[in-house]
Amino acid sequence: MRNFHEPRRSAVFAPRGAIATSHHLSSAAGLEVLKSGGNALDAAITAAAVQAVVEPQMTSAGGDLFAMIAFPDGRIEGFNASGKAAAAIDPEKLRADGFETIPDTHGLAITVPGGVAGWCRLLERHGTIGIDRAMAPAIDIAENGYAVSPRVAHDWPSRTAELASFEGSRAHYLKSDGTAPVAGDVMRFPALAKSLRAIADNGEAGFYAGAVADDIVATVQAAGGLMTLEDLAAVSVDPMTPVTATYRGREIVELPPNTQGFVALLMLRILEGFDMASLDPLGPERFHLEMEAANLAYAVRGVYLADADAMTTDVADLLSDATVDALRSRIDMNARIADPGTPDTSGTDTVYISCVDENRMAVSLINSIFKTFGSCIATPKTGIILQNRGAGFVLTPGHPNCIAGGKRPLHTLIPGMMKADGKVTHSFGVMGGQYQACGHAHVVTNMVDYGMDVQAAIDFPRIFMDPLGANSVLDIETTVPQTTIDGLEKRGHRWQIADGAIGGAQAIQIDRERDVLIAGSEPRKDGCALGY
Repeated sequence: MRNFHEPRRSAVFAPRGAIATSHHLSSAAGLEVLKSGGNALDAAITAAAVQAVVEPQMTSAGGDLFAMIAFPDGRIEGFNASGKAAAAIDPEKLRADGFETIPDTHGLAITVPGGVAGWCRLLERHGTIGIDRAMAPAIDIAENGYAVSPRVAHDWPSRTAELASFEGSRAHYLKSDGTAPVAGDVMRFPALAKSLRAIADNGEAGFYAGAVADDIVATVQAAGGLMTLEDLAAVSVDPMTPVTATYRGREIVELPPNTQGFVALLMLRILEGFDMASLDPLGPERFHLEMEAANLAYAVRGVYLADADAMTTDVADLLSDATVDALRSRIDMNARIADPGTPDTSGTDTVYISCVDENRMAVSLINSIFKTFGSCIATPKTGIILQNRGAGFVLTPGHPNCIAGGKRPLHTLIPGMMKADGKVTHSFGVMGGQYQACGHAHVVTNMVDYGMDVQAAIDFPRIFMDPLGANSVLDIETTVPQTTIDGLEKRGHRWQIADGAIGGAQAIQIDRERDVLIAGSEPRKDGCALGY
């Protein structure tokens, strides 16, 4: 039972359907679909399209998507709608041209946007409404305008300079005086509305062919990229078999590479060897163990995670008892590990949606453009912010995540689910780019070890590493007690107060015994959970 003296929000209890997103307009649009008879997938995709309008710093029609769908009969299907690098990209030529990394705001960082193909094909396969109905609320909001919410307004100015340097971004995503909007400013996106209407009228062809596709390719090439119309036309949405691991009798369900779901599972497997429930959930011992497990698991990620076709080690081997035992044995309760490895940990931006309908179809869906405003490059005629997922590649020869034509990059996006006794009990996800795997472990341990409901588990204070490696520094939210910080410092952790809130999350629990849904939403964002 929560302490009602504390200024927190309650979980939402709903017997029929529920949705949780990071923006109230998105949640409202999804709930309306549920109440009108649509299923959880219909509602989730409708909500995702709205978020592409109202949270442009986080997601876009120019981004990627991953999803898991749990069906009433117990099946879980995974889907990969992440795009590939342009076919003409040659890493040797890039190195010869002086590239050591893929720049965030360069055309080379723009991979084929897979999200729209994901919207269309998932609706065709498992939806009950058409893409025209799913796009309708987003089109209305883009045409008629919406008032910018506080968290979106907080994020927007951080990329003003980059947005101003590109014609399309300057025209569509800054005010007429070149500044970012503030909370309460009404923004309209007429060019984006026209593009969304093309998708509504023509499905995938409205985006991957015709005027929108022409504008995307011209924009990417003008920014130094190599994308062609053929690259766009080759977009794929591929089925994925989820990967699982048990944690104290629960089965945690994640997606396999090219995304980092196994990293969350590896963290949890490491932590399962410690009596977490006996520790103060807000104490230094708990956070020390969590950060040490994260350091080890992310170091593994930095060496092995890549496009599934380029992986040099099987995920089953990375989650094996031998691997877990070897990693866990490195943890000292009284001192941090000196140097677990040095994977990339740059921050990113994402939206995550959880939805469950009255038939108990559950959808865990995540949509993203990677960094804040992605590449910061928007198409001048059609108003679409383009992702920079290609910045997730490396240029190290022989590395499995080395950029190459037609290859998918390392992805941070991971929708999650949890099962007990063979049935899905939770649909959940955590936003925040590199934090996501750590966030999954944090939320799961909050619920399983400390008995928190979904809202309390999301509310709870967070810590993360920035950056990883020998000089690791912990980013700590201001809600973490000083006594905990002191305890971490005694164990050798360097720390700093985080510049902003760490990540975000949404979750829905299916209470099978009472046949009730319990939904929670991230207070660090502008959204809410709604149900009926």
